[in-house]
Amino acid sequence: MRAFIAIDLDPDIKKNVQDFVRTLRATRADIRWAEPGGMHLTLKFLGEIDDGRALGVRTILAAAAARQAAFPLRLEGTGAFPGERSPRVLWIGVAAGPGLATLQIGLEEALEAEGFERETREFKPHLTLGRVKGPARVGEAMLELEKRRTEGFGEMTVRKVALFESRLRPAGAEYRIVHETELA
Repeated sequence: MRAFIAIDLDPDIKKNVQDFVRTLRATRADIRWAEPGGMHLTLKFLGEIDDGRALGVRTILAAAAARQAAFPLRLEGTGAFPGERSPRVLWIGVAAGPGLATLQIGLEEALEAEGFERETREFKPHLTLGRVKGPARVGEAMLELEKRRTEGFGEMTVRKVALFESRLRPAGAEYRIVHETELA
């Protein structure tokens, strides 16, 4: 299965983000927008793994969760990677204090010890809104993004972390929680 570790978002946050994505969709920009089922905060992409490796990941997930207390998470602000002039990914920012960083670093280190490749890029927590496919009307979407530059989209307490499966379909990826673990 194609797998990753992530935090599923509370329904109220998903609704707020969906409302904003509807506004962005109205620009008719050439962007593949995130669907409600794809609204999660990715901590580590694992790639293709078999059942045996998935079992090992569940063990690592349980150990990391046992060391991490629940923590607050807030979605706020908007932006684009790699930058505003040539956006490829539109996003909402994530503020979570040290709990999120501690969890992500612990997972990264434990997974590297089990043979998963370490991420070389700095962890920049964000929620992907959409991926730019072409230049048509992207400027209009960027104007909408700018209007919400400092807006909040909701807060939650992170109490669980999950192993997700991603199935690539012609209409876009479908996501399913394979295993979920409570934080300490």
